[in-house]
Amino acid sequence: MLRVGLTGGLASGKTFVGRALADLGCYLIEADKLGHQVMQPGGEAYGGIVREFGPAILDSEGRISRRKLSGIVWDNPERLEILNSLVHPPVREREESRMAEIARVHPSAIVVVEAAILVETGRYKDFDRLIVVTCSSEQQMERALERGSYNKEEILARLSHQLPLQQKLHVADYVIDTSGTKEATLEQVRRVYAALRSLTA
Repeated sequence: MLRVGLTGGLASGKTFVGRALADLGCYLIEADKLGHQVMQPGGEAYGGIVREFGPAILDSEGRISRRKLSGIVWDNPERLEILNSLVHPPVREREESRMAEIARVHPSAIVVVEAAILVETGRYKDFDRLIVVTCSSEQQMERALERGSYNKEEILARLSHQLPLQQKLHVADYVIDTSGTKEATLEQVRRVYAALRSLTA
């Protein structure tokens, strides 16, 4: 089994690339989705987060409001570190469990783990290959604003906690530039997939 990390900055297009790789036959594990799951009531991180940050972060249904929580941690590196220490270990356990499951059934599978801060945490070293998705910082801002989830200040706060894309490129085995058309991006994805598949032959 080939373990592939997929990363990039906020709104750089990594989700689009991940899904395109899945369409070609890779198994895709999305760390952000696993993060949502472990923070749900009953999830591995839920109790610890509520104890640490208090009931004010809960919505009317008792779920953790990611927006309220992010308002607390993004300008406070110590609090962000505490949150990451509660969320990242169970996410990683779920990733490893899923990869082991895939390896048992499909020993020649290509498993892609899409995560935002693989380089920042050093986790990229756990993978056989690393794909970094890139585009201009202006495009990142434009795309993030289009999503409507956060305002400009909130987006800048998130970007400040991520390494600049240029620095991530230094450790990449493959780079996919999403600044052009979707078809241009898909053509790059197909080339990378062919390179990865050749490693499992």
